[in-house]
Amino acid sequence: MVSMDYLAIIVVTFISGVVGTGLGGVIGAVLRRDSNKIVSLLLSFAAGIMLAVVCFDLMSEPIEMMKAGTLPSLTPLIVVAAVVAGYGVIYLLNYIIDKKTNHEVTHIDANHPATADNLDELIHSNHYESHKNSKSNLFVAGLVMMFAIALHNLPEGMVIGASYAISADVVANLFSGSGFIMAIVIGLHNVPEGMAVSVPLISGGMGKIKAVLLTALSGLPTVFGALLGFALGGINDIMLVLSLGFASGAMLYVVFGELLPESILMWRSKLPAFVLFIGIIVGFLLVMF
Repeated sequence: MVSMDYLAIIVVTFISGVVGTGLGGVIGAVLRRDSNKIVSLLLSFAAGIMLAVVCFDLMSEPIEMMKAGTLPSLTPLIVVAAVVAGYGVIYLLNYIIDKKTNHEVTHIDANHPATADNLDELIHSNHYESHKNSKSNLFVAGLVMMFAIALHNLPEGMVIGASYAISADVVANLFSGSGFIMAIVIGLHNVPEGMAVSVPLISGGMGKIKAVLLTALSGLPTVFGALLGFALGGINDIMLVLSLGFASGAMLYVVFGELLPESILMWRSKLPAFVLFIGIIVGFLLVMF
């Protein structure tokens, strides 16, 4: 029988991941207007809050546990190793996807920037569009795109789950603490991400309803990631440290390797960096209070 803690986390992360991404898909399907500046600022703000929660809360929690005597003195090294592992795994998976698909997209050649230069590349919808007239490869292209999006949402879910694993009573603290903060921030961040998914799909010829459903489903890995992070973190204190560290490293890759580069590329000005700064301050205040 599934415990109330797991059910509560499933509900929260379903709203944050599936509903948030699906809502963005609906907005993208209805409006389909160029809103790069708005999306850029939303991504920067969300990245700032995520960065603050990871650095001021998730990565500092094991240190506080060590000072309290429940963890060994080598805890900082364990945290660093877990963070590096989380960052490295997501980087490697993204590298593999890019290596397998980039050569199929016409405009990506030896002179193309090493990093994605628009959201279509980030979610691999350009790969999807390159196969839209080939039914035999269209399904595979769609799976590639969904898997690429899952790489964003799985570690985001793990951060939520690991954050809730810190709490002794998840149900009582469901709407407080770092887990709830991350669920809200990730949900808000998923709205522009959902827009970025649905608009190119619809532009590529997919029906609006189908595009919105596919967009919403791309947020489902958030739930699986949350359950994984919570389950691992609940085994013992060392596993909690490893879960927090791995999820934090994966999230740091998403922030520095994708959200911030995309935000700046979408609006080449200093404002995204300023909004990132505001996001970090807001995140710090949320953690402290």
